[in-house]
Amino acid sequence: MLLRPLLSLALLAELAVLPRLATAQTPVPTDTTHKYQNPPGALAPPKKSFFRSKGFRATIIPAALIGYGASTIYGNGLYSSYQAKRAIRSEFGTYRNHTDDYLQWAPYLEIPGVLLAGVESRNDRLNLALVVAKSELIMLGSVYIVKTLTHIQRPDSSDHLSFPSGHTAQAFLAASIVHAEFRDKSQWYGVGAYALATSVAAFRMINNKHWQSDVVAGAGFGILSAHMAYLSHRNRWGRKPGGRGIGETSLLPVWTPTGGMGLCFNWRPK
Repeated sequence: MLLRPLLSLALLAELAVLPRLATAQTPVPTDTTHKYQNPPGALAPPKKSFFRSKGFRATIIPAALIGYGASTIYGNGLYSSYQAKRAIRSEFGTYRNHTDDYLQWAPYLEIPGVLLAGVESRNDRLNLALVVAKSELIMLGSVYIVKTLTHIQRPDSSDHLSFPSGHTAQAFLAASIVHAEFRDKSQWYGVGAYALATSVAAFRMINNKHWQSDVVAGAGFGILSAHMAYLSHRNRWGRKPGGRGIGETSLLPVWTPTGGMGLCFNWRPK
């Protein structure tokens, strides 16, 4: 019975594909004087519908996860948290481990490993670090506020900060970033990261630290935080949106007429 919520969680996570923000460098036309004008006789491009907008595509799956999680708090909703807990306890009894405390960070380990293997990420190192930092701030702030406001008791009665699961949010945030950065190279990077994140959600329930509603909503908060960071990031640090690298740099020796020597550093952003 544990497989039912986890399979649904994994499926929804894989559907949580980020809008293709800055996926390719747009070629700059030779004559940019009339760059934003339509050619004579050409019709203006049709406006995208709301359902195809970046904002809608970025929020629909996380919103569904958060909504379903909230609807199954305690004994409510379709396959409630109480039902899930009974199924888990009948399968695993009082089994406990601390794997989830470390596994929540595991998706991030894919990033340096893949980069060292020579695979290029979507963003350069600086902007990737900024996206990660922004995502973490959004996730930590939103999860803390909701935990405090909902004041739901954990299954083991240790405190009243159960909803949503911070461990699960952290794992799915990291998995979403891995997926966004490397999906153009291979979808399997994201599949592996989401599999790790789903295992964190499973262990949080097996260890009796969270209800099913907590981990499902936590996954939504993690994915949504990553999506919001990408949507709000304009890559202003050293490059234009859609570009790669931080620009052109040069370091040249300089001699003055009086016999002095020095170095001249030049940086020209792309």
